[in-house]
Amino acid sequence: MARKLVRIGDFVETLRSFEKEPITRDRVLDYCRETEVERASLDRYAFFRSEAYTRNLIYRDEQIELMAVCWQPGQRTVIHTHNGQLGWMAVSQGAVAVVNYKWLGCNASDNQNVAGMDCLAGATELDLDRREVQECYPGGPVNTVDKEQTIHQVVVQGRESALSLHIYSRPIDSCVAFDLENRRCYRRQLSFFSRYGEVVVTEGDLQAPAR
Repeated sequence: MARKLVRIGDFVETLRSFEKEPITRDRVLDYCRETEVERASLDRYAFFRSEAYTRNLIYRDEQIELMAVCWQPGQRTVIHTHNGQLGWMAVSQGAVAVVNYKWLGCNASDNQNVAGMDCLAGATELDLDRREVQECYPGGPVNTVDKEQTIHQVVVQGRESALSLHIYSRPIDSCVAFDLENRRCYRRQLSFFSRYGEVVVTEGDLQAPAR
């Protein structure tokens, strides 16, 4: 079945309507599977840079955060956790792969995988198991994170730039990142390249974001 084409403003209004009741994984997932955001309506949020992928805020309140992430070929996130936060990702341009991981243990597990609570991080020994890989592309699968699947890495596929839409409930300002080479994890602050269509970083602020 063809997905209904909507502009980003209408997409936001529908997401806001979900706040009248408890937001669930399946309610938003069903909407994302039925809907495709018109690519041209995302132009004001599309900022591509060779140095790092960019996180571009479209909408945020206490319940929902929506952003566009713009990727160049070869770019990827670090492995990171959403700690029980609900999340959905649909791709509007190009293709990305989501590599899922399962937390098996660490030596600083306070609040790890506890929904609604931030892991304290700081482990110097950890064990993650690499699980399935999901490929996402326009009109294809919608990736989700929830209290069961919390850890993943997003990697651009192919030679085309990509643009993905990410919805989170609830918004967060930091996440735990995993360094498998050194078997450690640490907390990283999250930032945006642009907010509501306006660039908010300077050249000196640019660095690879956490997710």
